[in-house]
Amino acid sequence: MHRVTAVVVPPVLSFDVSIPLMVFHNVEHYDVRVCTARPGPTPTVGGPDIVVPDGLDALAGADTVLAVGSGGEPAPEEVLDALRKAAAKGARIASLCTGAFVLAQAGLLDGLRATTHWGLAADLATRFPAVDVQSDLLFVEDGGVFTSAGAAAAIDLCLHLIRVDHGASAANAAARLAVVPPVRPGGQSQFIETPLPPERGTSFAPTRAWALEHLDRPLTLTDLARHAGTSVRTLTRRFHAETGLSPLQWLLHRRVDRARELLETTRLPMDQVARKSGLGSADSLRKHLVARIGLTPTAYRAGFNPSGTRAEV
Repeated sequence: MHRVTAVVVPPVLSFDVSIPLMVFHNVEHYDVRVCTARPGPTPTVGGPDIVVPDGLDALAGADTVLAVGSGGEPAPEEVLDALRKAAAKGARIASLCTGAFVLAQAGLLDGLRATTHWGLAADLATRFPAVDVQSDLLFVEDGGVFTSAGAAAAIDLCLHLIRVDHGASAANAAARLAVVPPVRPGGQSQFIETPLPPERGTSFAPTRAWALEHLDRPLTLTDLARHAGTSVRTLTRRFHAETGLSPLQWLLHRRVDRARELLETTRLPMDQVARKSGLGSADSLRKHLVARIGLTPTAYRAGFNPSGTRAEV
């Protein structure tokens, strides 16, 4: 059992505290705990207090430690010491939203790339010049330390950690239970300025859902535009505004995701995995998987489906 312990540092949003509880509890391999420097009623921003019963001793034996909250304010020294000790013992260290400020104060982000909520990214960069702040990313992994942008980006990071630990199939299952996309393309730049509302009040979500059901087909921009009932030009412009990617880029990401899930859950030959995911050939499958995650299909299957005992589809 992999223990995930979230360290709450007021001021904190109750939403941020709930995210690891929601996402990791959807996977049987995790035990999730929440602790804080001063156990008991803990104030939240704009909401009722939450009760955190455990103190920092809950970090003992944690496999993954999440810093949650602070709002950019100074964190208690005992929290910083506890985080340093957890890192020194080999725990995986991560932060959600403004928890990046806590990691920075502990010196755990020095020389690393990191992110936080876009509205506070400039402040993080100014106060901690040793940190390479990436203000346009949803989450960042560098040197084994993970940081996420604000609000829903914390869900993206938690799903990514599940994907790292147990593969795309487990992450996809957790995402379905949380009713969120397993991979949200694009970055924070999508949200820094409010995009124009979809034309005629419509969205391309139904077309994306339709495309996911037909990934084994050679879908074109014309196919997508026809399903959406719009022109190719409008499709391309509005699709990018909604997802941060062009339609064809989005399709490629989803095809690779489908291939990863097939590699994890079936014993299908590589050419069939490529065909069912819409990547064409085994050579194309290998090319795109190596480019995306740095592993060949064979190596990926060996890591996430070594027994190959699940039923073929």
